[in-house]
Amino acid sequence: MNYQNSLVFALEQDTHDELRDFRSRFLIPQHHGADAIYLCGNSLGLQPVSAAKHITDQLSNWQNLAVEGWFQGDDPWLDYHKQLLPSISRIVGAQENEVAVMNSLTVNLHLLMVSFYKPNSKRFKIIMEGGAFPSDQYAMESQVRFHGFDPKEAIIELFPREGELTLRTEDIIQKINEHAHELALVLFGGINYYTGQLFDMEAIADAAHQASAYAGFDLAHASGNVPLKLHDWGADFACWCSYKYMNSGPGGISGIFVHEKHSTNNDLDRFAGWWGYREDKRFLMAPGFDAAKGAAGWQVSTSPILLMALFKASMVIFDDTGGIDTLRAKSMALTGYMEFLINEINKERGEDVFKIITPANPRERGCQLSVVCRQNAKAVFKYLADNGVIGDWREPDVIRLSPVPLYNTFQDVYRAAQQLAAATNNLQYGLL
Repeated sequence: MNYQNSLVFALEQDTHDELRDFRSRFLIPQHHGADAIYLCGNSLGLQPVSAAKHITDQLSNWQNLAVEGWFQGDDPWLDYHKQLLPSISRIVGAQENEVAVMNSLTVNLHLLMVSFYKPNSKRFKIIMEGGAFPSDQYAMESQVRFHGFDPKEAIIELFPREGELTLRTEDIIQKINEHAHELALVLFGGINYYTGQLFDMEAIADAAHQASAYAGFDLAHASGNVPLKLHDWGADFACWCSYKYMNSGPGGISGIFVHEKHSTNNDLDRFAGWWGYREDKRFLMAPGFDAAKGAAGWQVSTSPILLMALFKASMVIFDDTGGIDTLRAKSMALTGYMEFLINEINKERGEDVFKIITPANPRERGCQLSVVCRQNAKAVFKYLADNGVIGDWREPDVIRLSPVPLYNTFQDVYRAAQQLAAATNNLQYGLL
C-alpha cells in the first residue's frame, strides 16, 4: 500500500474498510466528550456493546432458575463452556477437542507444566526468550525450584545478538540444538510483550521435538491478534489470556491447548479436579480420577459462567468478521500505516526522535509497535494521554501502541501520529 500522510487518505481507507462497521459494536472510552484514540488493546481490549446483555441474561437465569440453571433454560450452564470451543479453536488453529476455556493464564501455565515439564537428572533445562513477561519468568523459576533444581542452571534465556533488538530464529534453533541432550522444555511467548516480535512457532516447535523436548507457547499477545496453527505446527501445549485482543474484560477467562497426540498419554501427570472428569460419569462422584478426553481433561474447577458470558460476547463478534485472516489483513495495513507516519515524523525532524523496536517485517509482528522515545519519554507519554491518545508505558522509555482491526481506524492512527508530532514540536521548543 502506498501510504500518505494526510487525513484525506486516512478517511478514504476507512471508507473502503470492510470491517468498519465493527467499531460500533464496542464502547469507546471518552475524552472531553469525544472518542478517545484507544491504542491499548494489547493490554486490555474494549468492552463489546453486547457484553451487558450477555451478563444480564445469565443473571436472569440465576434469578429465575437458581441451581436449576445448570440443567434448564435456553442456555444450561453445564455445557455453556462448549459454546466457546468452535470460536476459540478457529482462532488458535486447533481441533475443538484440543482446547478448553478455564482459569487464568498463569494458573493454566502451571497446570500444563505439571504435565509437560518432567525433569530428571539428565533432562531438566528450559529454553525461553529473555525478557519474557514476568509471570512466565516467575512460573519457570518456581516450577524449576519445585523439582529441586537451580533456576540459574536449569533456565536458559535467549537474548538478541549484541546491537540487535530482536531474536533471530536461527539463533533460537541453534541454542535448542546445542542443549538437545539436556533439554526438557522449550517455552516461548508467541509474541514478545515488550518488543512485539512474533516468533516462528512452527520452527521452534519442530526444533524442540528434534531435541526430544516438549514445545509450549504463551499466547497472551498472539491469540486473537495473528493467525495461529497450533495443531498443524505440532505444539504440545499452549495457554493464553482473552482480555487483550479477545476483549473478555479485565482478568477475563483464559484457555488452553493440548495437542490431540497427548489425549491418551497416561504417563502425563496432572493436577485433577472434578470438572476434568469424564462427563458421562462425573455426577457419580466416584473415587479415582478418570479424565475427560482431550483438553477437557485438564479442566479443574466448575465453569465461571459470568466470565464466560463476557467472553462469548466477544466471540460472537469474532465469528461475524469472517475469521482471523480478514482481521490480519487490516491489522497489517493499520500497523504499517502507523509505522509509516512515525518514520515521517523522524524525517521531518531530521533525526530519529522515535525508534521502533518491533520488527519491520509485517510477518514478524502483530498489531503492536513498541516505540522508544529518545527524549523526555515520560513527558511524551503524558502528552499523548492528556490529548486523548491511550497507549501504554514500559520502562524505561517505551510506548506501546496497538491499532486493533476490530475497532481502530486509519483516522485513529493518523490522529495519534499528529499528537506524536505535536509532542516533538513541544520538545523542540522546551514545552515538555
